[in-house]
Amino acid sequence: MTGMTGTPLRGGLVGYGLAGSVFHAPLIASTEGLTLDTVVTSNPVRQEQARAEFGDGLRFAATPDDLWARADELDLIVIASPNKTHVPIATAALKAGLPVVVDKPIAGTAAEARELAALADERGLLLSVFQNRRWDNDFLTLQGLIAEGELGDVWRFESRFERWRPQPKGGWRESGDPAEIGGLLYDLGSHVVDQALVLFGPAASVYAESDIRRPGAATDDDTFIAITHTSGVRSHLYVSATTAQLGPRFRVLGSQAGYVKYGLDPQEADLREGKRPGGASPWGVEPQSLWGRVGSGESPLTGGGRPQPTVPGAYPAYYAAVAAALRDGAPNPVTAHEAAAALDVLEAARRSAHEGVVVSL
Repeated sequence: MTGMTGTPLRGGLVGYGLAGSVFHAPLIASTEGLTLDTVVTSNPVRQEQARAEFGDGLRFAATPDDLWARADELDLIVIASPNKTHVPIATAALKAGLPVVVDKPIAGTAAEARELAALADERGLLLSVFQNRRWDNDFLTLQGLIAEGELGDVWRFESRFERWRPQPKGGWRESGDPAEIGGLLYDLGSHVVDQALVLFGPAASVYAESDIRRPGAATDDDTFIAITHTSGVRSHLYVSATTAQLGPRFRVLGSQAGYVKYGLDPQEADLREGKRPGGASPWGVEPQSLWGRVGSGESPLTGGGRPQPTVPGAYPAYYAAVAAALRDGAPNPVTAHEAAAALDVLEAARRSAHEGVVVSL
């Protein structure tokens, strides 16, 4: 592996749509010890877009199969293509002897995720899942509050990833074809479920409500998931494209205090606008006006509690951890087994919403 000699690890990125161009390519390129070597896209507009940002030395391939023929020239494959392609491309990459990062969801089912994990273990290769919102500013802040005992025993965790998009945008993410693995349950739901499991441990049972609200929509656009964790914490998770008035991103209630935080982490918006980690401005920092509040007995909107400084968001930490895992044997930042546990919850939620039952895990 090239990275073992001290030269940068060479990454091949499959897909240059939203996930590839906004998240993966900039983060790979900004990570010390990693370099973006090849992008798989046959779209000439996307090729030109990538070349303009990452230089004439960037190589392109028309299909993922083109990468396997020169697997010895790469050290990592990053899969940012549509959800239905994740499993076959990851399987091919692992069989070609290449470590893999897969955008979430890693697969459509927990069983498929565990099969991929077994293949990676058998080959002795890294298989990591891009759950970038473990490095959101509000999530990092909440982790710190819980670790420091600021909230006491957490009783209920409310997490909302809500949008107001009354008109469907179309595309595979909103397709009703089950093969596409679209809909908000598997899109934004992958984030909120992963965060809940990281904070509060395994799920004991799952209840969900899922609806298609918008005319012309073909898959879920308004979903609620309730998790009872084995720890006793209850997580109430909302993902929606039909929320005319947005709720707090987090509302976390404990035996001593609560934490309420409005607004989204700024990193995605910054990446979309072309800002990059390592630039002139501090990365992942939000203004004091957006800080959450910690307190008890009064609404934060009427001045209750104290402002809680928000920890800077840190998406670059994910690929730094991947590089350390490949180069030094450091821990995998997000394992496929963790992703499979989240998929257990998503599958249970889909069944619960369909049958109107509570599903035990």
